[in-house]
Amino acid sequence: MSIRALSTASTGMTAMQAQIDVIANNLANVNTTGYKRMRANFHDLFYQHVRRVGTGAASGSQLPSGIQMGHGVKLVGTDRMFTQGPMSSTERELDLALDGDGFFQVRQVDGATIGYTRDGTFHRDRDGNLVNNQGLFFEPSLRVPAEVTRITVSQSGLVQGFDPANPTTPVDIGQIEIARFANPEGLLGIGENLFLETAASGSPEVGTPGTNGRAIIQQGFLEASNVESVRELTEMIQTQRAFELNSSTIQTADEMLQRLANLRR
Repeated sequence: MSIRALSTASTGMTAMQAQIDVIANNLANVNTTGYKRMRANFHDLFYQHVRRVGTGAASGSQLPSGIQMGHGVKLVGTDRMFTQGPMSSTERELDLALDGDGFFQVRQVDGATIGYTRDGTFHRDRDGNLVNNQGLFFEPSLRVPAEVTRITVSQSGLVQGFDPANPTTPVDIGQIEIARFANPEGLLGIGENLFLETAASGSPEVGTPGTNGRAIIQQGFLEASNVESVRELTEMIQTQRAFELNSSTIQTADEMLQRLANLRR
């Protein structure tokens, strides 16, 4: 029995270490624009059925319960929680926030792969093209004419500019399209606030902001991380206590084995 307790408690310590790693990553990204917190999911391991439920008794009836000995816990997945993060006003015209479901699209360096992001920090490069912090081009591409000094973005994604030489007539620059997924938790996180499509996420449904359940765009805002520091710290304390309990279990099992070994003396 003590041998099983040693291995079972060790799986609990390993699981709690994984939980701490997830919490640490969440706290590290508490100020990352558009970051979505992650959650570790656990399942219990297989059971040894010493006596199966429903075994026949000597009286001809069935026993109401069996004897099942568990073997611990394992990490089965890490879910990303795509809840809306708080909006932060920046008053910068190329800072865009998504209010609702969806992702901005940027073209990866290979020129073919599309990355998806909630980070709406965009810039103009030397040629006037809209790019993100890594220099990846907006998709579909948007190029701001050199003479344009002020840009407006509507909630539906219409991008217009104003030329000081003709300040009353806006210049149409393009239309922003955003993507939404049936299962955003199935997206593959690759770092730099980017996600890639996978078979689990499904194909992107690309369209105009504000249509078919897609988010609207808020110009001059950025979406902050949805990590709640107090919540993460509370879960860290709970995880630490669970780790200590599993450690105490190992210590207790070791003491029991030591007592059994001393019976021969």
